[in-house]
Amino acid sequence: MEAPFIRIEDSGMVLPLRPEVTTIGRGRGVDIRLDDPSVSRLHAEIVRRGPYVYIVDMGLSRNGTRVNGRPIARRVLEDGDVVSFGTARCRMGGIPREDVDPDVEVRRAVAPELTRREVDVLTSLCRPALSDEAFVAPATAREIAQDLVVTEAAVKQHLLRLYQKFRIPEGPNRRTRLANEVIAMGLVRPLPPVHVPPQARNPADGRPGDVRAPGPGHGAGHGPGHGPGHSANSTRPPQVTGRRAS
Repeated sequence: MEAPFIRIEDSGMVLPLRPEVTTIGRGRGVDIRLDDPSVSRLHAEIVRRGPYVYIVDMGLSRNGTRVNGRPIARRVLEDGDVVSFGTARCRMGGIPREDVDPDVEVRRAVAPELTRREVDVLTSLCRPALSDEAFVAPATAREIAQDLVVTEAAVKQHLLRLYQKFRIPEGPNRRTRLANEVIAMGLVRPLPPVHVPPQARNPADGRPGDVRAPGPGHGAGHGPGHGPGHSANSTRPPQVTGRRAS
């Protein structure tokens, strides 16, 4: 085949990539469906830009995406690369050979300048994505307002300005697209895991006690990476989708 394609190793099926974006996952609405429980419903996208092809992991599965055995977030693909979506293995073909360093990931533009309140809104927006759920939706304007103790109208005004700053066009799932952009840029990150000693004890009475991660106002801090609702058990920031976890 002359056009770029992907070969599913289990079945041997060869499928051409779409001219711009090819979605891959286990859901019914994707372009290439992989019937494997380790694959998320919307697992990854393969993007074509001229002669170049790169893959983007959507961050919706704990199993992630690998290229030639290495976990990736976004990476330029070469002809013959083996791509694993969870445990489902595929091989790329028909990609023109170019002088491209495959270890260099395609990166997005530099993040815009943000006010402190805009950072708070983004942190609250992405809070559900930093939970332990593998498939979640971003917070609504009402949930953000309750979280920050402000009016819903004020939150909507902040969101409108953030859509402009991050160049999120109008259309469905606008909050979801904003949340994905923010997490992909690394502006909102989960707290690192908290290691609890197995014999942690309450110094007051010597009995085993609870050791908790510091919350807001107790050393956790605020701003990017330290907003309310961050999960202490998360190891990498996932992306979010417009649907709730199932």
